[in-house]
Amino acid sequence: MSATFGGRSGRQGRLSQWLRGRRPKDTADDGGRVALLLAAAGAGLPLAPAAHPAPGYGCSCDRVGCPTPGRHPVSFAWQTQSTTDRAQIERWARHQPQANFVTATGMVHDVLDVPLEAGREALERLLDAGVEVGPVAESDDGRMAFFTLTRGTPEDEDEWWPCELDCHPETMDEHPGLRWHCRGSYVLVPPARLPGDDRWVRWARGPEHPLPDPLTLLEALTDACARYAELGHPGTPWPLRH
Repeated sequence: MSATFGGRSGRQGRLSQWLRGRRPKDTADDGGRVALLLAAAGAGLPLAPAAHPAPGYGCSCDRVGCPTPGRHPVSFAWQTQSTTDRAQIERWARHQPQANFVTATGMVHDVLDVPLEAGREALERLLDAGVEVGPVAESDDGRMAFFTLTRGTPEDEDEWWPCELDCHPETMDEHPGLRWHCRGSYVLVPPARLPGDDRWVRWARGPEHPLPDPLTLLEALTDACARYAELGHPGTPWPLRH
């Protein structure tokens, strides 16, 4: 399905203005945060509430020594809880004003997650070639996330593998630094606050851009990741999923 935001040019203009000229922390006070979340939902990305950073490098969850502070859902039922319903998202945002949000992958969309330097190189190359890239998020943790259409569920379930298999160290030689978030995974959706001082996940290209087929981006991303690894920057997973 295509992911065209809103359908009204006025909303697109306001979203583009937020993306171009405003830091994520600025949007929290004027409704911009909610507008960006609703834009993502309007593009078909199912959302669910996530934890948020606590003072220092802690997490709002109850887990002592949480390994992914501020980066994981607050409910074990996040997959069934994820929704694009505007009213529900507004309620969550109103009742949990500090919460980050995750979007469940493998339903409508997947995410190709790469090192930031490799992602920027690939993005420039793809745009120069006239490829429809779609939404792209940047993280101050040094990763870039390309949002694409999902691969879908194959007719033969035996040919399917869970997202975790794309995240094991042995896949590094084949696709250095690349993580493919599909069924069973999630990523933070902008705007999301990370542990530390003024660290965020933000849109580089907003959710008003249609979701592309992942295979149209894959070659450029894998090539950029391979060059990134050859330069002595080994790929590391963006800590967006638990």
